[in-house]
Amino acid sequence: MDYRRSKAPTTTVTRDMLKLCRDTGNVYETLMVIAKRANQISSEIKHDLEKKLQEFAFYNDNLEEVFENREQIEISRYYEKLPKPTLIAAQEYENGKIYYRNPLKEKSNL
Repeated sequence: MDYRRSKAPTTTVTRDMLKLCRDTGNVYETLMVIAKRANQISSEIKHDLEKKLQEFAFYNDNLEEVFENREQIEISRYYEKLPKPTLIAAQEYENGKIYYRNPLKEKSNL
């Protein structure tokens, strides 16, 4: 997924928690849904970054030889400018793009 194309803001945004917790009815449950999705996004971004930086890995024991690679610096800057995973997850939740379920609530409804 291209996280740069997401409409998530890059800075912190104040949100109306009553509006956010309408679906679940519980602020803490809503926060857990967003937090779990943020962890998923964070691990995806980390995996993508590691995969891209693996191309530049030098397996050399000599610490004196450190090379600056312009492409590696640009890749790192790109990932630094991305919105934070929590902001992306909150935006996805607001747009209804997150599917979640609570097995305990499903059992009690039966």
